[in-house]
Amino acid sequence: MRITEMHITPIALGDPPLLNAAGLHAPYALRTVVELVTDNGLTGLAEVPGSVAVDALLEQSRAVVLGSDPLNWHALKVKLGQHFKPEDSLARGQAPWDQRKVVQLFSAMDVACLDIAGKAFGVPVATLLGGIVRERVPYSAYLFYKYEGAGGELAFGTDPNATGWAAARQAAALDPEGIVAQAQAMVREFGFQSIKLKGGVFEPAQEVAALKALRSAFGPDVPIRHDPNALWSVETSIKWGRELEGVLEYFEDPTRGQEGMAAVRKEVKLPLATNMCTTSFAELPGSVRHGSEDIILTDHHYWGGLRASMELAAFCRTFDKGVSMHSNNHAGISLAAMTHLGAAMPNLTYALDTHYPWQWEEIIVGGRMPIEDGCVALPKGPGLGVELDRPALERAHQNYLRCGLTERDDEPEMQKKVPGWKFQATRW
Repeated sequence: MRITEMHITPIALGDPPLLNAAGLHAPYALRTVVELVTDNGLTGLAEVPGSVAVDALLEQSRAVVLGSDPLNWHALKVKLGQHFKPEDSLARGQAPWDQRKVVQLFSAMDVACLDIAGKAFGVPVATLLGGIVRERVPYSAYLFYKYEGAGGELAFGTDPNATGWAAARQAAALDPEGIVAQAQAMVREFGFQSIKLKGGVFEPAQEVAALKALRSAFGPDVPIRHDPNALWSVETSIKWGRELEGVLEYFEDPTRGQEGMAAVRKEVKLPLATNMCTTSFAELPGSVRHGSEDIILTDHHYWGGLRASMELAAFCRTFDKGVSMHSNNHAGISLAAMTHLGAAMPNLTYALDTHYPWQWEEIIVGGRMPIEDGCVALPKGPGLGVELDRPALERAHQNYLRCGLTERDDEPEMQKKVPGWKFQATRW
């Protein structure tokens, strides 16, 4: 079997005005859909964060990928490595989201080849990752401070006819009361059993007040997480981390770097998680040496794919670290891939992150994947278990062409609200 075609489709999905450490989400979130087609008519799908730079790399990889055997991942991975030098850890950058590009190319090829292999053998991708440990994969509610309004065609307006979660998704949430209301609406709609608040937006006292309000509203048995995206100094992280002992399930990336995280970990009686200070295999020795975190949040888009994420899970077992998953804006292909990974990972110790409730469009047949009791059921069928809805994909592609965005950059949108606002790697 050989790969004979490769299709790359950039898309844009509506995104509300969500606040984060880097600014404000634009009205559209960018993704790129990759399709690999084989000489016997099988198609493998993958989805990566949208970026013209990543799209260019995907185009450059065409000469390497075409003609390759999708069942021989190691051979294709070696060939890709000979043509595309992986970035070092510094290329991740200081922004909350990962700036690396080449690793996304590897991820796209890994996922698409696994999708083809699953279809060729008539088994789910999770089976190819070692077997199915759980049929239903738990996800966490992901809360954001936000301005009033929706994204996409509505830009920053609202739909006056919206009800339930759709209305809550458009409502402002800038104070503890707004965050609690948002959480209650999301939990009612999707049944989430744990909650995460994206922080690094307001000064720490305000965010800690919101976390304590969530704890009061949801009681002692609902796990709560907080992620300031490393915007707090070591001293600030220690001060407010102590305030959050007994409130949080874990504290994600309060400060920057493995040494900084290790300093906080020594002084605060909370498990520390990371998606920012340990993000590559090259950084794993430092993780052990410094003792910088208790939990590593993998993201298959930035660890090189699903198989690489399973390797990370094995490392976490060896060194007694917890493991879960980071999320960015995504559609159903990525959600399906994350769910297969979660279904196959024996030592998945915490519910996964997902932005999925914040999106409302979809590009897969059957529409949006249901989240029930906070879980996503493993898709039925071989491979990833999802197929492209061609008209929906074309609509999302036309959105991309119209919106004019080519890379994620949250500063310009924030500057519309707060003139002169600039990202700071450490703000408090």
